[in-house]
Amino acid sequence: MSQKTMRLFAKWHIWLAWLAGVPLLMWTVSGLVMVAKPIEEVRGSHLLKNTEKRAIPPGHLARMLIEGEDRPVELRTRMQGNSAITSAIYADGKVERYFARSGAPVPEIDVAAARTIVAMEIDGGDEVSEIRFFAPDEVPLDFRRPIPVWQVVLKDGTHVYVGRDSGAIEAVRTRWWRLFDFMWGLHIMDLEEREDTHHPILVAFAALSVVFSLIGIVLMFRRRKSRVTA
Repeated sequence: MSQKTMRLFAKWHIWLAWLAGVPLLMWTVSGLVMVAKPIEEVRGSHLLKNTEKRAIPPGHLARMLIEGEDRPVELRTRMQGNSAITSAIYADGKVERYFARSGAPVPEIDVAAARTIVAMEIDGGDEVSEIRFFAPDEVPLDFRRPIPVWQVVLKDGTHVYVGRDSGAIEAVRTRWWRLFDFMWGLHIMDLEEREDTHHPILVAFAALSVVFSLIGIVLMFRRRKSRVTA
């Protein structure tokens, strides 16, 4: 390879460094932050008290009278608190809950019930600083699921989301999770939705970084070969 070509490669390498250097640094820093803590701590799994599933007591049956055309696509029966609850899940995502023994509807989760659920199921869940309700079309960015939820904010900054219809802990968002989520958005260059891993900007910068690295490898080995020859 001629000296003229190598000088051209070196010039391209410098210009590509200006374009690819920033995203490379951003990917490295965001990746470092994302692996700095175990994923269980990031997701808040370590805060859940009752991780073991409990068997439904004898005599509890999911007795439901379902009439009409609007029928659930799935039925789930499990222990919630001290009661066996059957959840009827519909095709549009709607959830209705019934007491498994009697078939009576379970009251909708209100602010007091949300507080109680978090206190029972989350380590430190009795240290509450704020509780807010969010409709499906206005859920916070750190939840991003279109379902009605109660956001229970703990004093340590953890956000616990309780489904209004499901009565379950839908998500736990620690402060570290929110930093992790922001870094993930930087990593994939999608700070708005933080879900799109295939868009032109990301693909273009990734391609530029590959070219930048390949030219650097060529220059490195060419320079090393020149030194050996000399």
